[in-house]
Amino acid sequence: MVVTIEDLDQKGSGQAVVWRENELGNPKKLRLTIPQTLPGERVQVTVDQPDRRRRKAMPDEIVEAHSERIPAPCPHFDRCGGCVWQHWDYDGQLKQKTDHVKHALEEQGFNPDLVRDTMGMDNPWRYRNKMEFTFSPEGALGLHEQGNFRKVISLETCLIASEEMVEATMEVADWVRDHGLKGYNKDEHEGLLRHLMVRQSFVTGELMLGLFGTEAPENHQEAVDDLVARVGEKFPQVKSLLWLENTAWADRTQAEEIHLLAGRDFIYDEMDGYRFRLWFDTFFQTNPTQAQKLVDLAIEMGQPKKTEKMIDLFCGVGTFSLPFASRVGELAGIEIVESSIESAKRNAEDNGISNTTFLAKDARKGIDQMLESFGHPQLLMLDPPRSGAGGKVMRRIGRAKPERIVYVSCNPDTFATDIKELEPFGYTLDGVQPVDLFPQTVHVECVATLTLNK
Repeated sequence: MVVTIEDLDQKGSGQAVVWRENELGNPKKLRLTIPQTLPGERVQVTVDQPDRRRRKAMPDEIVEAHSERIPAPCPHFDRCGGCVWQHWDYDGQLKQKTDHVKHALEEQGFNPDLVRDTMGMDNPWRYRNKMEFTFSPEGALGLHEQGNFRKVISLETCLIASEEMVEATMEVADWVRDHGLKGYNKDEHEGLLRHLMVRQSFVTGELMLGLFGTEAPENHQEAVDDLVARVGEKFPQVKSLLWLENTAWADRTQAEEIHLLAGRDFIYDEMDGYRFRLWFDTFFQTNPTQAQKLVDLAIEMGQPKKTEKMIDLFCGVGTFSLPFASRVGELAGIEIVESSIESAKRNAEDNGISNTTFLAKDARKGIDQMLESFGHPQLLMLDPPRSGAGGKVMRRIGRAKPERIVYVSCNPDTFATDIKELEPFGYTLDGVQPVDLFPQTVHVECVATLTLNK
């Protein structure tokens, strides 16, 4: 059938509706999800089981193409689930992201005109400083197939990771093949290698390689010795080579035991002139070029002053805390992950910052405790996960009544519902600046400020 793409879903796939008659002659709606299509396009698709209410199908042919459609440069685009918009001109991607933010705010009753145009990248490729690749049961290394987490696509390249990261990844893939090592079978819960994490600082150039395996490396000493030799010879910039034991059934990059094969267990990175130590599980912005813009915007829009106290909620390892701390009188960071708080303390010490206090606690309880010990903040910033801060935290912020709030968001929908909670407390949304940290994908970040009405 030939259908028209009406809009896109949250994963960036085209949506179309077809009306058909059921066996009684009554109209029946069929909703189609068609990846790699753009709004307004007419596409031909073959639908199995069209009597269902919802089906997913790849396009057989683009009958009428969008004016912004371009050839996808990556040879793996048709199957790989890493990028979904390589077929869309970058200016079109940015406009779609701006519209997404505007729509999310408009649904909550905010003025969409407060949203500026999305800030893009000069070069929207090779921007990621961290990638997590998966091993297939046969030992091939790659990324999951689009929409299928059971299938791994063996990769020859990856255009959103740095060239050095890709070269190191391909070397590990060759090493696995040379030694006949098996990957982990998720269905049978057997096999050796699960994931490869590659991390690089674009400032210091340091690389980290982390292999996640189900056994200790001593069980494969000859192969491990060869890996250490290969990496040492070909990649002197690898300052951390790790073997991370993970026997859990859950398919996550976690470690029960960490084995240091070469170098140290962390690498150094820098942002905004501050030095950070990054371990394998440290959360750090994966697009450092655009992350610097986030920091600059947060400072510009938040207008910190030396006479003020500030609370940084969901502070992580101090990515925003350290730049803000040099601009306010005192800063308190709150984060539920204890290892991140320890890193934040260490990062503050490494950078000679002494006006910070960090607390390992969940956001809502952490605010209460910090208000008692730290005092009333004039400025509050939050950078919550994709799920948002939630109503309880937002109402607690409202009751604390900071003069200004800076909200850094990675999900426009939860951002809009979160800030709606602040309206009864007398806050006005001043402006929203979307920033594209993930070109070729649907994701968009925002920096926004709200002011307490006096």
